[in-house]
Amino acid sequence: MKIVIWVREGTWPACVDAARDLVGSGPAEVTLVCVREEASGPPDPGFGSLIGRGRRRKATEELDQLSRDAAETMLRRAQERLGFDATMRLESGFPERLVTAAADGADYLVLGRDGDRRRLGPNSIGKHTRFVIDHAPCRVLLIWPDRVPDLGSIPPPPPDR
Repeated sequence: MKIVIWVREGTWPACVDAARDLVGSGPAEVTLVCVREEASGPPDPGFGSLIGRGRRRKATEELDQLSRDAAETMLRRAQERLGFDATMRLESGFPERLVTAAADGADYLVLGRDGDRRRLGPNSIGKHTRFVIDHAPCRVLLIWPDRVPDLGSIPPPPPDR
């Protein structure tokens, strides 16, 4: 069985636990994928203004390194929680495209709800996650990363007209 887990802040522990349950005691090839979303253009003109003249490039490089370090730490923690070896992939780019591509050839893609998790419904899924769900080339296991809202969180039906 081939499983891809989308490792994201706030959702990865529940996704790893679900994948571990899915594997059980059988053999599995697991890939942990973390995507650092690239900025869409140059930094805001105000970025670095408080750092001093000529430091914008250095500050951008430092932020990029901090982002990379945080992502690598998250991947390591996910593998530790998984409890067995997995392939770790750190990507940069458009998350929805890279995760969808990573799921090609997998049996399952495990990912977490990343929107409004206070109530049931479509708003509990963010735009990147929605794209991945709609385009995944395999089965998708969608996880509530924390407590599942009760049925009372569903809005009432529209009034009769």
